[in-house]
Amino acid sequence: MKALVAVKRVVDYNVKVRVKSDQTGVDIANVKMSMNPFDEIAVEEAVRLKEKGVLSEVIVVSCGVTQCQETLRTAMAIGADRGILVETSEELQPLAVAKLLKALAEKEQPGLVILGKQAIDDDCNQTGQMLAALADWPQATFASKVELADGHALVTREVDGGLETLKLSLPAVITTDLRLNEPRYVTLPNIMKAKKKQLDVFKPEDLGVDVKPRIKTLKVSEPPKRSAGIKVADVAALVDKLKNEAKVI
Repeated sequence: MKALVAVKRVVDYNVKVRVKSDQTGVDIANVKMSMNPFDEIAVEEAVRLKEKGVLSEVIVVSCGVTQCQETLRTAMAIGADRGILVETSEELQPLAVAKLLKALAEKEQPGLVILGKQAIDDDCNQTGQMLAALADWPQATFASKVELADGHALVTREVDGGLETLKLSLPAVITTDLRLNEPRYVTLPNIMKAKKKQLDVFKPEDLGVDVKPRIKTLKVSEPPKRSAGIKVADVAALVDKLKNEAKVI
């Protein structure tokens, strides 16, 4: 059984993002980019399932600019077998990515699609759910444990009241949460091996998908700066501040 894993190239989580002066978006010029952390967890989980013998092949997919090849090579260094880049300079929104993944799923016929629950740049948390709806596949989001057996997936997911375990018939879509696993450290020999692995490049037109944006970003602005905290002498002073200044009680 094959697994298709979607990965996104985002601004590295250690980088403090800055808004462009014209407020049209975030400045990514000369900024370190890396794989979305939730997607890295998805790649690690797929590789672990392959190492257990329940998957035969792990295919990683990224949609975006040419530089996304670096992200795919990183995923292949973790242990994925081959990569697919859907190359476009268009701004990709969750619905467009879900349509591209559906087209690739029809082409590759995987038994499982795994992706991070959300990207740390737009925080949409939509692509996995949209893909499941478009493909009419069962889905399990925010997975903290995944087991495959007898043509089914047992997924433990985190909900407000605790943990919930779902049994899904395959093929299915799973989105990963932080507590699913700890991604392995990528070694230099594996990075060198990844350079020789197969990487196919498609255009959205090749897959028959229109990726034109449906939503327009009007303005991007930084959150207001927080004022410094103060110390109060006693509870009465605290209540007074909360009531008359903060006006929260």
